[in-house]
Amino acid sequence: MTQGRSIRLFLVDGTPNGLLTAEIMNWTGHVLTGPRSKLSELVQRPECGRAGIYFLVGPDPENSLRPLVYIGESDDVGTRLKQHNRPEVIAGSGGGKDFWEKVCLVTSKDQNLTKAHVKYLESLLIQNAGQVGRCKLINGTAHDYVNLPESDRADMAFFIDQIRTVLPVLGLDFLRDRPMPSSLKSSLEPEAPPSSPRFVAEVPRHGIKAYGQEIDGEFFVLEGSLARGKWTGVDGGYQGLFQQLCDDGVLVETEAGLRRFATDYAFSSPSAAAAVVSGRSANGREHWKVEGLGQTYAAWQDQKVSAAAARAEGAEEA
Repeated sequence: MTQGRSIRLFLVDGTPNGLLTAEIMNWTGHVLTGPRSKLSELVQRPECGRAGIYFLVGPDPENSLRPLVYIGESDDVGTRLKQHNRPEVIAGSGGGKDFWEKVCLVTSKDQNLTKAHVKYLESLLIQNAGQVGRCKLINGTAHDYVNLPESDRADMAFFIDQIRTVLPVLGLDFLRDRPMPSSLKSSLEPEAPPSSPRFVAEVPRHGIKAYGQEIDGEFFVLEGSLARGKWTGVDGGYQGLFQQLCDDGVLVETEAGLRRFATDYAFSSPSAAAAVVSGRSANGREHWKVEGLGQTYAAWQDQKVSAAAARAEGAEEA
């Protein structure tokens, strides 16, 4: 079982939408984040005068599913952020000049991060964000930077692990691992990875059959699953998500006029997954059923909750 961790959050100005710092016990890193509207206050803080890496985050007007992200480094983060706030295109990015709405910077409390360290961190984080695929990077291609001693590279690997732990807590998910069920086991084999049972959603009259699995709080529809060929429900709802997945090549056309999942895809809920599979709004808690049992997702989840409550009650009595 994964061991728990404590993350210390501090609201600098006492408001949830202002500046926020985050620290992890036994980690020298220090995280500072806030909205662009607070940039004038953020750049006055002492952290901004240190070497570090930073993330500029904003919405992608062409894709509501993923944010735009720019990952940078500097030996004086405050000065670099002031440059990025000017009404010009980010140098070398090829992206829009005013896309970002939130900034996050990571420095070191012991001030031992050097220019070489942050360049190395930037290179690895750009590669990692591209591999995870939860955002659209403004940076373009990452530059390999390996000019560090072996011991320093090991320290930076630990540093990155902590960054990937703390950023999702701050609402920045673009570095969070995306477990792919089909990489663990072929998605159409009868046995599923142990995270949850495998679920099935069917619309027999249209020849639709999809497989799903819940992993790490997300509901995955597995590669090879079939979905409706087009959206047939009312406008709105998950219609935009359906169309975006078609445009992104996640849902590809089949000769039978259906759509096939070209890869595993993580949805925020069983209902979102069921709607995309069905091409219309659907109650995923009832639509998805445990393969081989016919038990609905709702009943399966209730069974899990009841079993956990019974174990807790038994432990108290003991």
